[in-house]
Amino acid sequence: MVRILWVDDEIELLKPHIMILRSKGYEVDTCNNGYDAIDMATEVAYDVIILDEMMPGMTGLETLPLIKDVRPTTPVIMVTKSEEEDIMDKAIGSKIADYIVKPVNPSQMIPLIKKHVQSQQLVAEQTTADYRAEFGRIATSMQNARSFQQWAAIYRKLVNWDIELVEGDESIREILQYQKAEANRVFGRFVCDNYKDWINSRDEDTPVMSHTLMRHNIFPVVDSHSKTTLLLIDNFRYDQWRTISGMLRGYFDIATDDFYCAILPTATQYARNAIFAGLMPLAIDKLMPQKWLNDNEEGGKNQFEEEFLARQIAQSGKRYKWSFDKLVRPEAGRKLIDNIQRIYDADFSVIVYNFLDILSHARTETEIIRQLTEDDASFRSLTRSWFEHSELFTLLKMLSERGHTVVITSDHGTVRVDNPVKVTGDRETSANLRYKTGRNLAYNRKEVFEVTKPEEVQLPSSNLTSSYIFAYNNDFLVYNNDANRHIRYYRDTFQHGGISMEEMIVPYIVLHPKR
Repeated sequence: MVRILWVDDEIELLKPHIMILRSKGYEVDTCNNGYDAIDMATEVAYDVIILDEMMPGMTGLETLPLIKDVRPTTPVIMVTKSEEEDIMDKAIGSKIADYIVKPVNPSQMIPLIKKHVQSQQLVAEQTTADYRAEFGRIATSMQNARSFQQWAAIYRKLVNWDIELVEGDESIREILQYQKAEANRVFGRFVCDNYKDWINSRDEDTPVMSHTLMRHNIFPVVDSHSKTTLLLIDNFRYDQWRTISGMLRGYFDIATDDFYCAILPTATQYARNAIFAGLMPLAIDKLMPQKWLNDNEEGGKNQFEEEFLARQIAQSGKRYKWSFDKLVRPEAGRKLIDNIQRIYDADFSVIVYNFLDILSHARTETEIIRQLTEDDASFRSLTRSWFEHSELFTLLKMLSERGHTVVITSDHGTVRVDNPVKVTGDRETSANLRYKTGRNLAYNRKEVFEVTKPEEVQLPSSNLTSSYIFAYNNDFLVYNNDANRHIRYYRDTFQHGGISMEEMIVPYIVLHPKR
């Protein structure tokens, strides 16, 4: 399917032409100004962009270089009222692929589109060349990064290239995967060097983290907008956001596309409780010991999120009318839509959506799901397919219609693991594959990030001699006892709890409804 973006301030008058293109099998998206065109081109990799030269506000000639900044290889066909030499010189200098003079005729436009779609092989080659040129700049940025914000920018670039090169040459994809692995290696060292300072100080280099997310990011949005919905999707990564964002552009404008830092362990028990309580796990355990269960204790570890949030709202002096819903099963989504009025009535509604976490676990346990999601690209594709037909998409469209601002984020991401690291521990050692906590842990100190005094990073201890260890990059922790069986079962699965860009650099998105 060829996907076209047509940008014209008189787009309504072009509906007959657009209908003809759609009847020929083309998928056509439209907008009527340069600002929306840039946003849409950022979110979607169009095959061709048709751009009107004369538009109010931002002209086509002004829009063109900004589109090229985000989509340097996408062919742009300029629609102009005349072939005046100076105008066309400017357009050609800005790298238009072709131009057509008004009035536009579909019989003229279709051959141009075919011509440039057939040149996509050359585009793919140019994309490969662009990444090769970018490789060195990214490598330099990795060595010079000294803040979480700089690492978030590196991660964004790597995700963008991962999506851009999904159909690229296998050899260039291998280079990208190597660079992602190297980035995670350096990022792991960066986290090891800085994490204790982040947790225990609040200077300008300390990122927003799980326990400060509500206070620093979300409450200010709620205070500024009369109706705000927080959608927390468990296990949601930035590449998955990029995958579904294009489907939302007809309903929302993206006001913020940013990141925050998930605490360690990057596991629901720790990170999500910290978000809703506004406290690190050690503080939750001390202040509300009856509501915190350690890894080795029986029972649900996230039973009190609504109570934690109520406490944080009250202690922050907020007087919101608010609601809280946790959706674990598909029927819960349908039930929420049937009772949507209470979401509409709330100043601040919070919805926790667990589907992607369930999908990650299903991939480990179900062979057919594993085959459908053999790599990150196929996992993204499955995410998009699920979202397109989900109650969640329906809910977001309904929220847009009612004028709700929406915040989308997660408690942590997930990473595909393939390198086993052996550890030993007693029977009370936690079972998670990306971190372990307990006493009498034995391991190679060079292979993990160790925290021998949990209180130094504001984590609780099940006993006086408990410690924590965290896996880096794509490692997973297995016991020496029966190691081979566990390696076969868990290799090439998606896990969370440890240190990687995918787990710790969490998307934070603010959407404003289209007016």
